[in-house]
Amino acid sequence: MEAIELLRTRRSVVVRNLSGPGPSKDELNSIIEAGLRVPDHGKIGPWRIQIITEKGQKKLGDIFSKAFKKEHGDRATDPMIEFEKNRPSRAPCLLVITSNIIVPHKIPEMEQKLSGGALCMNILNAAHALGYSAQWLTEWVSYNVDIKVALGHDPSVDIIGMIYIGTPLEQPQQRERPSIDTVVSEWSG
Repeated sequence: MEAIELLRTRRSVVVRNLSGPGPSKDELNSIIEAGLRVPDHGKIGPWRIQIITEKGQKKLGDIFSKAFKKEHGDRATDPMIEFEKNRPSRAPCLLVITSNIIVPHKIPEMEQKLSGGALCMNILNAAHALGYSAQWLTEWVSYNVDIKVALGHDPSVDIIGMIYIGTPLEQPQQRERPSIDTVVSEWSG
């Protein structure tokens, strides 16, 4: 597939529609290497990537369910808690992307954040290029301090993406996109 066609056909697949197989270790390394090819003014790498192994997904599920119970108390039903326990294992591969902004720094904070977003997008494109599908989510777990700390992060660190990668159960339907006319304008001074 030509590169432009690859970019024009990339589509997120809802995590509940992802299954195995996931990328091999070598494929995942290729996906991450492509992810790292982003604008990074100042060469500061204001992001980090954690690969959550299968064993890690199970442990993270326990952490999610405990955090959910703590946050919701008596309103947390057994089915809800079970869902949270299974949340990290919904696809064969899970990456947690954090934004490690350096402030103060000569590189503006916004540029550092945008670099992290570009990293996530490159990971999605690279997964697609290798024949996988992915979904980039944050969800409540990305904002929970107990979960951040359990993953080894300072509470001030932002989790900017939980990227699930796998094989789609069915080819995703294309969704309507904005027309160029509705989002593009010309300015000539």
